[in-house]
Amino acid sequence: MEKFSSFRDPGTGTQPFLAPVPPQERDLFATILTPIRAVVAVTRTVVIIVLVSIHFVLVHVIGFICSPVPPLQNVISWIGTALLARLALYVIGFWSVPTELIVRKRGKIPENKWNPGAGDLIVSNWSSWIEVLWLAYQYNPLFVLPVANAPIASSARDASSISYTPGRKTGTGSAAISSFNRVLSSPEVIHGFRQVSLLEIISSTGNTPSAPSSVPLRSLDDIRRSARSPIVVFPECTTSNGRGLLRFADVFNGASVPTKGYNIFLMCVRYDPPTPSQPSLSHSVPDVTLNPLRHLLQICTNLSPQSISIRQLPLSESPSSQLFKVNEVVPEPRSDVLAEICAVLIARMGKMKRVGFGWEDKYAFLDFYRGRR
Repeated sequence: MEKFSSFRDPGTGTQPFLAPVPPQERDLFATILTPIRAVVAVTRTVVIIVLVSIHFVLVHVIGFICSPVPPLQNVISWIGTALLARLALYVIGFWSVPTELIVRKRGKIPENKWNPGAGDLIVSNWSSWIEVLWLAYQYNPLFVLPVANAPIASSARDASSISYTPGRKTGTGSAAISSFNRVLSSPEVIHGFRQVSLLEIISSTGNTPSAPSSVPLRSLDDIRRSARSPIVVFPECTTSNGRGLLRFADVFNGASVPTKGYNIFLMCVRYDPPTPSQPSLSHSVPDVTLNPLRHLLQICTNLSPQSISIRQLPLSESPSSQLFKVNEVVPEPRSDVLAEICAVLIARMGKMKRVGFGWEDKYAFLDFYRGRR
């Protein structure tokens, strides 16, 4: 859409925030099946709501009662989280979720060593709440969300006046005739993290980091040291539409590479483009209320099996390997070298374009998007 051209990355031409739309051609078969698809969508959604209710009772009620007995609490947590998350994925249409181990060096045999333990970090891009469900089913991890001050965003009127000049951003030739003015100027500082439940991170999908409140903040290292399971970190701090990798925030400040005392597991998630019968599985624009219920209804209309591409990097090639060479991935010093390494490796794994926009620009986009509706 032309009115959102100011949120198109000048280097790649990618629009990373708007929800992908299917081709305009009509699918007669999908149109004929519309009544059936609607009934299936409602039925699936009701089943998911029932599973969510069971999860809440098991994890937040019975699990709290059993907290004095940690082994019993762990069993209840696994049943209420991992098992129910897999059932939810099955109901939505993800009958199988294959993973692919990607090696950086050609000719090297992939190692099947993707088994995160307590205190290890799982770092991934973020496009939807679906990969959150998959992570919950596969590893029953802890989820954290960053906390930062709300950026000073341009008004909708100012944002609409920003122009975009196609072409390479080289600073020479035609690319230097006019410039692209960013909606936001500089990255905001991440003040800390808060540990959230599975339901909370799902409902937060698509939103930007919350502002500091009276709730005490914890550093990622502090959470990691006391964790009894792996920790999932989304350095983009919000979701994109999957067409590009957003700028990673400095979430690992102070971390040395190779890391010591814990492992870093990197993965990349990709979804197929939408079709007339298959809505987009990415969820970049959150609902104001009951997020992401509307998106759940949309994707449940699909009658064919859903697919997701999950690529993982072997532990031997991650930044936690003691043989890892920083200058092979990041030749120049950075403020948060671990975040930059993760961004480079995830982009390579998923063959994704890196864009200059970060969560601060997503904040301005949502402000502009909701102001235009």
